[in-house]
Amino acid sequence: MPQTLDAAEVRNWCSLALEALGREREEIDAINVYPVADGDTGTNLYLTVESAAQAVEAVFAAHETGATVPAPADAVRAMAHGALIGAKGNSGTILAQLLRGMAEVLTAPAADGSLAGLTGDRIAAALRRAAGLARAAVAHPVEGTMLSVASAAAEAAEAAVAERGARGGAPGDGAAAVRAAYAGARAALDATPDQLAVLARAGVVDAGGRGLLAVLGALVQSVTGEAPAAFPVRKRRSEDHAEPAAVTEAVSCPADDGPSFEVIYLLEADDRAVARLRDRLDRLGDSLVIGGGDGLWNVHVHVDDAGAAVEAGVEAGRPYRIRISHFGAAAAERSARTQRAVVAVVPGEGLAVLCADAGATTVLARPGEPPASGELVEAIRRAHAREVVLLPNDTGLHHTAAAAAEQARADGVRVALIPTRAAVQGLAALAVHQPDRRFDEDVVAMTTAAGATRYAELAVAERQSWTMAGICQAGDVLGLIDGDVAVIGTGLAATAEAVLSRMLAAGGELVTLVLGEDVPDALADRLEEYVRDGHLAVDTVVYRGGRQSVPLLVGVE
Repeated sequence: MPQTLDAAEVRNWCSLALEALGREREEIDAINVYPVADGDTGTNLYLTVESAAQAVEAVFAAHETGATVPAPADAVRAMAHGALIGAKGNSGTILAQLLRGMAEVLTAPAADGSLAGLTGDRIAAALRRAAGLARAAVAHPVEGTMLSVASAAAEAAEAAVAERGARGGAPGDGAAAVRAAYAGARAALDATPDQLAVLARAGVVDAGGRGLLAVLGALVQSVTGEAPAAFPVRKRRSEDHAEPAAVTEAVSCPADDGPSFEVIYLLEADDRAVARLRDRLDRLGDSLVIGGGDGLWNVHVHVDDAGAAVEAGVEAGRPYRIRISHFGAAAAERSARTQRAVVAVVPGEGLAVLCADAGATTVLARPGEPPASGELVEAIRRAHAREVVLLPNDTGLHHTAAAAAEQARADGVRVALIPTRAAVQGLAALAVHQPDRRFDEDVVAMTTAAGATRYAELAVAERQSWTMAGICQAGDVLGLIDGDVAVIGTGLAATAEAVLSRMLAAGGELVTLVLGEDVPDALADRLEEYVRDGHLAVDTVVYRGGRQSVPLLVGVE
């Protein structure tokens, strides 16, 4: 267990938290019943942590040209600031405040610039500060929510430190503290239905608390190198969990009973103006959370008069990034939308032109720069359609695309996410797209076409490494089939032929070749001849992909 948390570990924490929330987003959305049963808590937390992770990556990018690495304190502050400016929903705003509280304690530098004393007592203090700031941000704190889970994490870390001290041990074991915090948070999450009646009636634990547990689990893994046991997202059977006699009665907040609008904005204002704003918004609505500080705040409230909530922000300072959502209502602009569109992520300019000519709205994934969920949401909106088929064309983009789809659905767009794993699968799906047939039938046909397409890519090894096909050396050409290294060669053409031989051994009707910008036409000619000589009934099509991360993409339908 390192006694300091360096910038790389902060980056790893963000990455692990984003990965965990991506895996569990749908399940967390499904148990979201408080304060509003709008099924978006997992999505909001994912988008908030995604913003935090992007801010940390920006810090690292600023140091790429020099010989230095980011200071740990800069990475921690970037994480908190990124969460603040990208916070979504009630849960995201609270999480941003929790990260801010931790950052305030953890950014005291030692002489070497590292985060001083990542010890058990420092971690306990950071969690205590986080829980306190989050609770202060909520106008009317309710037990049985992520606030309770945060408080329990702090209490458990403090207890672990005190116990070690009482036994005569050093209280500075940070690993023990983060493990204790996770265990305490997990127990508190399991108890949330005992505290909040709406959870007990629905037979679920608190969704926001479940998301916070995922973030704490990522912290444990980053600090200790070991992932804690996962908490299963599940509904409780009523016979296993009897509702206690005395529980907090939650305010009923279905969309048709509670306020009609969710209003979120960033606000530049001083502390006194924010105090006045808090009082005014509290009178206008509920679910009020104002997080931040040092002149920048994230304001979240549910109201019936959205205009009044924005006007209150104008009087307090300078509101921007204003977002107003109507609970459960279809957007009025639906009638002006086209019926259906396809949004596709593509790895190169050539494919972007090809897909656009076929009628798709495209998002370009540049090498090393995968699109964020916000870019996908913007593309969905740009398509201006009632129904959208989303093609991520990359296994690594599944969670990002799923979050974007969920956000677009909140805007009233019907979105079907086809889990295409490569650009050639997206091309196969787009080839059978028929916007005039029923949406479900179109999605099934496109999904079937994508699933019937095996995919491969040729890449150049950057270093010696173990693979499924053996040991490769730097400069070797790797043939990956369905994501796994199947062929190791020394030349692009010979390796491509070996890949095609393996893929066509299982049959096929059409080979698709997508050439990178620097690949000569002679390679395409050679591979077309290879397919024609060995497989008379198989056709070959060739496209220019432009600048893409690998020299050759292959599809076999």
